[in-house]
Amino acid sequence: MATVLEADYLVVGAGAAGMAFTDALIENADVSVVMVDRRHSVGGHWLDAYPFVRLHQASAFYGVASTLLGQGRIQEDGPEVGLHERATAPEICGYYGRVLRERMIRSGKVTFHPSCEYLGGREFVSRVSGQRYEVAERARVVDARYLSPEIPATTPAPFGTAGEVHVVAVNDLVALDHAPSQYVVVGSGKTATDACIWLLDRGVDPDAICWVRARDPWMLNRAVVQPNPAIFIGMAAEILEIAAGAASPDDMFLGMEEAGVMLRIDRSVTPTMAKTPTLAVWELEQLRTIEHVVRLGHVDHVVPGRLVLGQGEVSVAKDAVVVHCAASGLRYPPLVPIWGERTITLQPVRSGFPCFGAAIVGHVEATRDGDDEKNRLCPPSPLSNTTADWARMQVLGSRASMSFAADAELKAWADTTSLNPARVPPDMADSAELGAALQRFRTHVGPGLARMEELSGMS
Repeated sequence: MATVLEADYLVVGAGAAGMAFTDALIENADVSVVMVDRRHSVGGHWLDAYPFVRLHQASAFYGVASTLLGQGRIQEDGPEVGLHERATAPEICGYYGRVLRERMIRSGKVTFHPSCEYLGGREFVSRVSGQRYEVAERARVVDARYLSPEIPATTPAPFGTAGEVHVVAVNDLVALDHAPSQYVVVGSGKTATDACIWLLDRGVDPDAICWVRARDPWMLNRAVVQPNPAIFIGMAAEILEIAAGAASPDDMFLGMEEAGVMLRIDRSVTPTMAKTPTLAVWELEQLRTIEHVVRLGHVDHVVPGRLVLGQGEVSVAKDAVVVHCAASGLRYPPLVPIWGERTITLQPVRSGFPCFGAAIVGHVEATRDGDDEKNRLCPPSPLSNTTADWARMQVLGSRASMSFAADAELKAWADTTSLNPARVPPDMADSAELGAALQRFRTHVGPGLARMEELSGMS
């Protein structure tokens, strides 16, 4: 028999989106929340992430609105001097644990049920004890798993093997007990770049790395995505000006590369992947030392001494360690209204900053009446895969930003949280540099978005 829990909300998923939503909700409403997750604690995929992963963006842009992740420090040594700190996976997991204990549970508004499987409706079951639970009928369900990423640690390698082939998920690189003569890194995105950098930093010869890239990626220059509104808005203005004159999505990205906004590893290849995590110039320089790059499509299967790919075969060392970095990462389900008939489905509201999107949805849920009005204020924004997708993401994300920025109370709230990359702190309101960036943005936003709408195929 199920135990009945009294609550106003059932939040399914205690990762970045679920935590950011719940934090903003309880800040502004006297409500009770039951939060469940199939993992043993809060933190979502960070609990399964590879040990050497770091946030690809500044820590200040990540987490929950009430509590800064990190200290807001600018790095004073190392290869990223002058850029804001980026948290490690253990730091992120520790942060979420503290937010749960000291912010949510202490408030008396939140109860957390880890290691539980959601069964649909308002029911879930403990994966440890088997106890079933049902949340009171009045509770609204919040789906914080709609865009949960797929990562190598929890996703099997998308290729087969035969014979004695040594395949490891990227997580297991740190557990190798002997050095092979070659590493074969399979994957094109941020996980693969992190794996390559980790190997190079530990003295692996670049010539001992074979990098299988089905597609080449575009990546944002980390230096222009920083917690400084003059830098961020200036970057946005640059993109809009370039977009307004672009002949194609590729032309737009090449223009952004020349402006120092976008980076690509091989300047002789035009990338087709535009998920656009950030990358530092020092990382780019290291990645360019790897010359053995295989571009023959996706790996079909691996046998000792040979990779069989969609467009051909390539020889590798018989003792090679094949590093699985080929999980899809971002997922692309269709956009749906965030406030549905039965469920609040968390999705980005401003392109590229999912924690801010989840937080603003929580704030709007707490402070506004009527789902139609809430959906008007917070239209969802997609994630990108191709260059045309990226243009569409910018258009819809900008429309969403304009929607909530036109509401005086929402704009005032958004300016209080570091999760918002365009927030203007009071001490910068009169900055001449910021004023110039804003003026340039206003000049180019109309033509730039109109052209991106065309480039994306929306019109």
